[in-house]
Amino acid sequence: MASSSGNDDDLTIPRAAINKMIKETLPNVRVANDARELVVNCCTEFIHLISSEANEICNKSEKKTISPEHVIQALESLGFGSYISEVKEVLQECKTVALKRRKASSRLENLGIPEEELLRQQQELFAQVRK
Repeated sequence: MASSSGNDDDLTIPRAAINKMIKETLPNVRVANDARELVVNCCTEFIHLISSEANEICNKSEKKTISPEHVIQALESLGFGSYISEVKEVLQECKTVALKRRKASSRLENLGIPEEELLRQQQELFAQVRK
C-alpha cells in the first residue's frame, strides 16, 4: 500500500488504472476489493522485478539508460519469454503513436504550406521591416 514515507518499497500502481483495466478486461464480472488490492500488489511486484533485472542488464552493458531491449532481455531471463512477441507489438504501437504526435505538433506540417514558400514569406517580411 502506498504511504507518504517516501520509501521506494511503498510505490504502487494507481488503483484507478488497475480498476479500469479490470473493468475493460472483465466487464461483466464483480471483483472483490481485496482481489483488486492483490492485483495491484502483483502488478507492482512484476514491474519491480522486470525493472530491476532490466537495470542489471543495462549496467552490464555499460549503459546509463534502460532501453526497451533491456526490458525484453529481462523478460527472457526471468522466464517471461512468452510475453515478448506482444511486448514488441506494443512497443511498435507506442513508437507509431509517438511519431504521429511529433508530426502533429509540427507547425510546418499543420500549415500545409511548403517549407520553401514559408522561407520566401519570411524573407519578404524581413525585407519589409528593413524599409
